[in-house]
Amino acid sequence: MVLDAHALLHGARRPLFSPRAWLALAVAALALALLPLANLVFPAGHALHVSAYTVALLGKFMCFALAALALDLVWGYAGILSLGHGLFFALGGYAHGMYLMRSIGTDGVYQRNLPDFMVFLNWKELPWYWSFTEHFWYAWLLVVLVPGALAFLFGYFAFRSRIKGVYFSIITQALTFAAMLLFFRNDTGFGGNNGFTDFKRILGFEITAPGTRAALYWVTLTALAGGLVLARALTQSRYGRVLMGVRDAENRLRFLGYEPLGFKLFVWTLSAVLCGIAGALYVPQVGIINPGEMSPANSIEMVVWVATGGRGTLIGPIVGAGVVNGLKTWFTSVLPEFWLYALGLIFVLTTLFLPQGLVGLARKLATRAGWRKS
Repeated sequence: MVLDAHALLHGARRPLFSPRAWLALAVAALALALLPLANLVFPAGHALHVSAYTVALLGKFMCFALAALALDLVWGYAGILSLGHGLFFALGGYAHGMYLMRSIGTDGVYQRNLPDFMVFLNWKELPWYWSFTEHFWYAWLLVVLVPGALAFLFGYFAFRSRIKGVYFSIITQALTFAAMLLFFRNDTGFGGNNGFTDFKRILGFEITAPGTRAALYWVTLTALAGGLVLARALTQSRYGRVLMGVRDAENRLRFLGYEPLGFKLFVWTLSAVLCGIAGALYVPQVGIINPGEMSPANSIEMVVWVATGGRGTLIGPIVGAGVVNGLKTWFTSVLPEFWLYALGLIFVLTTLFLPQGLVGLARKLATRAGWRKS
């Protein structure tokens, strides 16, 4: 990539999407939005009925898609490969999970105002960092601030020290592994190995009610659509061009008078916040959050989603998250012992034969068919 200071400063702003892309996205969003209605309106056994399991599964996939989109912002556009985004996903989930645990009230097994795991471990009162978590707004403030603050502090010292490449990836993996070990401890006040589960209600509504499930699904779809538009606007702007300059020629960019620290730190923090939001939406739909979500394997799986779909495309990671997790759902129900082999094979085949992912393949096929200009 040849960097030009005038092009970076005065290049024309490109449209978010082409008219054809806007139409395709609108159709896809409408189709997805109608699925919960098919569950609510049509009774079981009807040809148009969609099961509650399917609605919950697709809601979970959309949370994963938002996390993949967040990772693509830093990896696909800034060249920062993170192997620790599972940490931000889990932190968002734990922040929301604290509110959900407080919402149980005295309906738990021990019928106490303390969460059941605290009663079991003989805690007498809530620790100070659980203060105000009975408020939904405060929990969502934590969802944004906790992953964002951690990412900002970590990124500031890492980027200021000019740590990048494989060294940065290893450090992020070490960070998430250390956090996982911390959260496994019972004395941290986060449920230890079991984490948070047995949620009863959210904002006063029964969390397992079909209407609540549908609302959570629609909120997740809206968050995914909003995240996509935000990410697209960011990458199509002047900032996005500078960001790609960081990815392709950071030293030359610095020579042109740009300090990469601020650009990298902003997108890194934004990515962590989006990942935290994805985790917060994931927890009430699956009904559990535990330290296993912080495992380095989960972060590596996110990388596979992005690579499979096509990094640096935004749409690709969303597609990749859906495809890979769809395969995972099938494998773990039919051939569970072979899933990790299949995941490794997917990554190897993508690296060797689909370096631009499924989106890149689709673009090539469209070009050959004459649908796109070559």
